[in-house]
Amino acid sequence: MGTDKALIAHLYRRAGFGSTPELLEELSKKDYDTIVDDLVEIENVGDLPDEDILSRYYPQLQSTDNFGMDNTKWFYRMINSKKPLQEKMTLFWHHVFATGWTKSEQGPTMIDHIAMLRKNCLLNLRVLLTDLAADPAMIFWLDNCENHGKNINENFGRELLELFSMGIGNYSEDDIKEASRAFTGWTFEQPIPLYPYGHFKSQFIFDEKDHDFGEKEFLGNKGNFNGEDIVEIIVKTEACAKFISRHLYNFFVADEPQIPAWSIEPPKDQEAMEILVSTFMESDADMKEVMRAMFKSDFFKNSMFKRVKCPAEFIAGALKLTSEVGPKDERLAGLHGLSTVMGQTLLDPPTVEGWHTGKEWIDGGSLTERINYAVGLISDMNNSGSKYLVDSLVKSENELSSEQLVNEVLKNAGYLEVSEQTFDQLLEIASKGPAVGKNNDNEDVRNKVVQLYTLLVSSPEFQLA
Repeated sequence: MGTDKALIAHLYRRAGFGSTPELLEELSKKDYDTIVDDLVEIENVGDLPDEDILSRYYPQLQSTDNFGMDNTKWFYRMINSKKPLQEKMTLFWHHVFATGWTKSEQGPTMIDHIAMLRKNCLLNLRVLLTDLAADPAMIFWLDNCENHGKNINENFGRELLELFSMGIGNYSEDDIKEASRAFTGWTFEQPIPLYPYGHFKSQFIFDEKDHDFGEKEFLGNKGNFNGEDIVEIIVKTEACAKFISRHLYNFFVADEPQIPAWSIEPPKDQEAMEILVSTFMESDADMKEVMRAMFKSDFFKNSMFKRVKCPAEFIAGALKLTSEVGPKDERLAGLHGLSTVMGQTLLDPPTVEGWHTGKEWIDGGSLTERINYAVGLISDMNNSGSKYLVDSLVKSENELSSEQLVNEVLKNAGYLEVSEQTFDQLLEIASKGPAVGKNNDNEDVRNKVVQLYTLLVSSPEFQLA
């Protein structure tokens, strides 16, 4: 039994960075649950074989202080990885556990941080939180290197509870202090001096002499807790299940209010939250099972086009649709700057809260950048994907009516749904000029088809996932 292509396109917009007509055709032969299982079981898929070529083609990637080129490599993975959910989950956790280059200016350590998120992205949450607490980039970002047994620094302990796992209202100030005590001695070292050798990977160390081994009381539990114990207590709470589930809903299903409002505004879909929370609790915080349940749920299937794409999603998705992006593609080097002007600098979120999402991604400047970029890609027939989108219509065996032509454009672009106003605007262009199809192939016909795609990628609906 096959699967509706529109549903697959929806899944790949959320669980990855979009699709192509060829990919949808291939996947439509499988049933939906199998497609989801294949996405989630990332261990069964190999890594990109040509990343080494990318590193050799861009010698800047060997630099220890050029995090823009590290973003280039990440964008390459977003577009080409055979494990799209792994890259999407890495982006998700980068938003939740916001850690930035600006404070540390430590390129290798930030690269390791993203690699840690990628490795753990679908594992048990307790594994991810423990590795996060031992991550040198996070330790420096939230000052846990200044958290000493006789003089605690509460920064990491506070954000661990407030922004990383439980949310405001589910812990006390005393819980913050006790968690901070448990993480004393969790620090890092620079194995090679910064000067004159430059940046080198930092390494986590546990300094026993600086750790508070005294009894602690945390969330109603007493013991000589270490950091691992704090994480273990956190992931067993319903508050953690609810907080992570709401983050997942916001990123993969539909836009929610910004995080500061979560303590006063209820979730949009309480039934969906109950499904996610119960899966989280029953699986003992197994993120793979939570994601599997989410993607197979009715609330997910019925959530098409209810999220505004973040800049990384928009850029990677537009390139995936229109182009074959190999390791030698010169456009890769510009994606870091492009994403920045659209409002998202990867590896450098604006605050520990991450980025504000939803409609806050869009303003006059960022929208102009998005439209100009998408129009430039879709109208360039040197792009293999763009040429395919045009050829598939121009070389249709039968002549397409105006309405058929518009519907085929929407299908080719990922089975998009548009408002009546946008459809009428597309229909107006489709009804003018030469007929399309029946191998009526000339410059005027091609220009007409390109004009339709150009209008579509300029529409408000193209900003949605």
